[in-house]
Amino acid sequence: MNSENTYRLSWREIKKDWPLWLIIAGTFLLGLYLAPRLPEQVPSHWNLRGEVDGYASRTFAVFFQPMLTAGLYLLFLVLPLIDPRRANYARFAGTYRFLKALLVLFMCLLQLAILGTALGYISGPTWFFRLGLPLLFILLGNVMGQIRYNYFVGIKTPWTLASEEVWQKTHRAAARIWVVAGLAGAAAAFLPAAVGTPLLLIALTAAGIIPVVHSYLLWRRLN
Repeated sequence: MNSENTYRLSWREIKKDWPLWLIIAGTFLLGLYLAPRLPEQVPSHWNLRGEVDGYASRTFAVFFQPMLTAGLYLLFLVLPLIDPRRANYARFAGTYRFLKALLVLFMCLLQLAILGTALGYISGPTWFFRLGLPLLFILLGNVMGQIRYNYFVGIKTPWTLASEEVWQKTHRAAARIWVVAGLAGAAAAFLPAAVGTPLLLIALTAAGIIPVVHSYLLWRRLN
């Protein structure tokens, strides 16, 4: 592929992400503003019943999630530069930007849910996970089939990495599977937690396992 059509990390491209910078910085500044009002121990983990079973320090609650989100954003910028399939990123540049924005927004919303729980505004981020995760799968599924052959983004199994044809067919199939799993998980969110949460886990687990098996079967058939 011509070098003019490959992925490039330029200031012209990076500055298009200014809304993401503001969101990440805003989440961090909000944490600093709310820090004096946060308890010394902030809930950081919940079991399947939505009960708190883990705590973190106030400092950890304020700094960790924004730093993790900023790190994820930087990874999205840098990883294509070291990918042997770097040229392929130009073939799904719009999808790649969408994935970057979607995951940054998801992480920032998670931080807001954690802070809101710590301050008592909400009972916990259970609803965020029960409805947010299915919606994330639906949105990812809608663009899954557009992800081109690479080593960092997408469904990476020995069989998809061994064959571009297997990669393409696996991602097209996974796109439908993830949307269906997301819809099933979203419906389960409105059921009692004792029933809905296991159904959500089953749907999302199936969405992860079925494409892996599918990629192997495709590879076997082609070889």
